[in-house]
Amino acid sequence: MTPPVLYFVVPCYNEQEVLDDTADKLQEKLEALIASSVVDERSRIAFVNDGSRDRTWELIVHCTGRSALFSGINLAHNEGHQNALLAGLMTVLPHADVTISLDADLQDDINAVDAMLEKYVAGANIVYGVRENRATDTFLKRFTAETFYRAMRALGADIVFNHADFRLMDRRALMALAEYPEVNLFLRGIVPMIGLTHDVVYYTRKQRLAGDSKYPWRRMASFAWEGVTSLSARPIRLISQMGMCISFISGLMLVWSIVRHFIGETIVGWTSLVVSLWFLGGLILLSIGVIGEYVAKIYLEVKHRPRYLVQEFIDTNAAEKK
Repeated sequence: MTPPVLYFVVPCYNEQEVLDDTADKLQEKLEALIASSVVDERSRIAFVNDGSRDRTWELIVHCTGRSALFSGINLAHNEGHQNALLAGLMTVLPHADVTISLDADLQDDINAVDAMLEKYVAGANIVYGVRENRATDTFLKRFTAETFYRAMRALGADIVFNHADFRLMDRRALMALAEYPEVNLFLRGIVPMIGLTHDVVYYTRKQRLAGDSKYPWRRMASFAWEGVTSLSARPIRLISQMGMCISFISGLMLVWSIVRHFIGETIVGWTSLVVSLWFLGGLILLSIGVIGEYVAKIYLEVKHRPRYLVQEFIDTNAAEKK
């Protein structure tokens, strides 16, 4: 079997503190894979600059100048992690037989790449990198993350537990992904929808090399909500179910009030009245908010705006094909 052309796709946003070290480690890994004939010598490390405000793109250009193993994709402006990752995957699609996406902080274990490629050679179109445990996380981070995955499954999303965006996808899987045109991207949920032959590789996540996480808890909460509303309509159905449940309880309360009226035990209950009004008012506002979120997503989808714009692509393989 001819060794495949592998592209590492690495989204970067303000990663100047870790980029040099990340580049060195990935270059060492890729050179070892090429030397052992596991992948073709045309394999590359593609850094995707997602509108960084620091020296990230400057460092990426420097990498492409020092070695042909590096490629650089510069987006016109910040599009967000998911769109940046998609931009990288779709840009390298014409040149790659297989891609592996991972974050620039290298918390994902690059040594798991060998097992991923073995699964690919064995016939897998998609290989998910899944964390063995969350020992490196704080209690709050571990609790919220695991709650998120369980909630997504409960809401009907086909999502791989403890899997982020560390995955292998071959050309067939990437071409299938290109058929999903939605603007509201949540790749952790979309990729499993593709199906095809898939497998899993378990690894231990490392500590971040330097810098701060680009996903503080507020962005994580927003990302989780994006995932729920992008993949499932069940929250809207839950509103209907709550409405029917509250209507049933209200009917029972009406019967109870009539009975108490006729037996002469009517008591004016201001507390219960106020609590009921606040509860129903809050539920109505919550329901409007959830419905509004779906309407906003429809609004974004029907405009058909481009999900990203590549300003510059530096790649020796691409240059040779021109």
